[in-house]
Amino acid sequence: MAKLGEMSAEYTEDSIRSLDWKEHIRLRPGMYIGKLGDGSSHDDGIYVLIKEIIDNSIDEYVMGHGKTIEVTISDKEVTIRDYGRGMPLGKVDECVSKINTGAKYDSKVFKKAVGLNGVGSKAVNALSSYFRVQSIREGKTKILEYERGAVKNDFPIEASDEKQGTIITFIPDSELFGNFHYLFAYIEEMLWNNVFLNNGLTIIFNGQKMQAKNGLLDLLEHNINGNGPVIYPIIHIKEDDFECAFSHSSRSYSEEYFSFVNGQHTTQGGTHQNAFREAIVKTIREFFNKDFDTSDIRSSIIAAISIKVQEPVFESQTKTKLGSQHIEPGGQTIRNYIHDIIKRNLDNYLHIHSETAEALYKKILQSEKERKDMAGIKKLARESVKKASLHNKKLRDCRLHLNTNHENRLDTTLFITEGDSASGSITKSRNVQTQAVFSLKGKPLNCYGLSKKIVYQNEEFNLLQAALNIDESIEDLRYNNIVIATDADVDGMHIRLLLLTFFLQFYPELVKAGHLYILQTPLFRVRNKKETIYCYNETERVEALNKLGANPEITRFKGLGEISPEEFKHFIGATIRLDPVILRRESSVADTLSFYMGKNTPERQGFIIENLRIEEDIVEHMVA
Repeated sequence: MAKLGEMSAEYTEDSIRSLDWKEHIRLRPGMYIGKLGDGSSHDDGIYVLIKEIIDNSIDEYVMGHGKTIEVTISDKEVTIRDYGRGMPLGKVDECVSKINTGAKYDSKVFKKAVGLNGVGSKAVNALSSYFRVQSIREGKTKILEYERGAVKNDFPIEASDEKQGTIITFIPDSELFGNFHYLFAYIEEMLWNNVFLNNGLTIIFNGQKMQAKNGLLDLLEHNINGNGPVIYPIIHIKEDDFECAFSHSSRSYSEEYFSFVNGQHTTQGGTHQNAFREAIVKTIREFFNKDFDTSDIRSSIIAAISIKVQEPVFESQTKTKLGSQHIEPGGQTIRNYIHDIIKRNLDNYLHIHSETAEALYKKILQSEKERKDMAGIKKLARESVKKASLHNKKLRDCRLHLNTNHENRLDTTLFITEGDSASGSITKSRNVQTQAVFSLKGKPLNCYGLSKKIVYQNEEFNLLQAALNIDESIEDLRYNNIVIATDADVDGMHIRLLLLTFFLQFYPELVKAGHLYILQTPLFRVRNKKETIYCYNETERVEALNKLGANPEITRFKGLGEISPEEFKHFIGATIRLDPVILRRESSVADTLSFYMGKNTPERQGFIIENLRIEEDIVEHMVA
């Protein structure tokens, strides 16, 4: 038996290694841009790269330089052009390739900046297979080109008659991001948020002009469509470094927030969002002189919040949750600052607008009645969950959950499957640390048009809600990714549609937050003795046949249960393919559900017939 010393690697001066800036970023990209991803999720790294460059351009606008930002994306190449001051020509290389170099350390220049302190553009450079920067300043221009952070072309400073500003072009490195793709819906949402938060700024995305005049009021009106009509006109408060807009929806059951710090979308909230929620409750209780239950006041609220903080502290590099306690170092607390503004402005508004106060009062009483009526039903539902032994029969849980502080919490996934064979295969092949499986029993109920009471009275919905831990609030969601994993046949598609109806009917904010996905599984397996290729569509099948040559074996998968656990590892691991469920801004949840799940209409019949024709054409092409 070997001794301990013989088994250990030697620890000498030669063991110590120093990485240069680009090596460190490429070795630990998660420290700089969060997860890599392939573009299926709104927080994947390829979108963070765009955001970091955009943030630098917005900082220029905030400082009074350049009112327009142009964003162009063609295939995988991104170009961002602003009309700010341009980087100092003698320091362009340092600005994009030297860590801890930049103007944002000078708080007089960038007091409340958006971009990373001296890191953002360097991370983009290091993580791009091609990166080009051009600065135009005072009639001259400087251009440099890089490959994975290394300089490839350093052009001399020349005269230029172009408008002053900065132009950056980059292509994310496929060695790191794989076969990634951009979903323009995610990019459009990010860019719209930027113009809502910066009145007067114009962003042009692939020719589409984006502008806003009324700040968060416009943002809320732009996002409120899917929640149904509001019960009173949006209340808009703006004072110093704080702005908010809010109302109560007539159809939603929970709370929904769009919160920002220095222009950064804090999707996980933080101290500013908590302070706003507290301030709303406190002010409304004092105005009506009633000790309303907190949940009755905040139920169905939809709000947008923005605050500017000097030297903000976030709980992660991707800045999704604010941890700062103070507006500025040593200054007033964020909590007291927001409480004072809400108290003063909301109290005045409700005194002046008595009709709004009356509508709000009725809404709170209605929520109170519904909560008390549901109390008994919820108690029975929780007892039902215990009797069903949720964690032993319906749910094969994972060891890591979103509500932990573990660095991999964003990777937690719940697969919702149909049937014992499919759930068994996924269970055997999953990553037990991060992936859980919930097994459905038969087809779920069509819950379109039903009240939330049905969630507690229907066994499948009750158990699914308990597994997700979204009874009280989606903030308690146990899994970051919810994946519907059904067969690609008629029954599987029907189950998928019924589950989508459940989430859209009762938890649209969960869908809007980007938590819901559809699992893509291969339709074909094409293989010979040397290689196996899994194909997700007819185009990939043809490409596989061309690659493998004569007489390969072709298998057509009919359902998830036919795929062995060993094979499933290929589909739910690093190469997993997910289709995100995206609610576009112009889409109404109510209208969408009515069209697909309501009573038959000539419009829907026409839609089905037309798509059946398309499906038949595809099948004929595949057979041929």
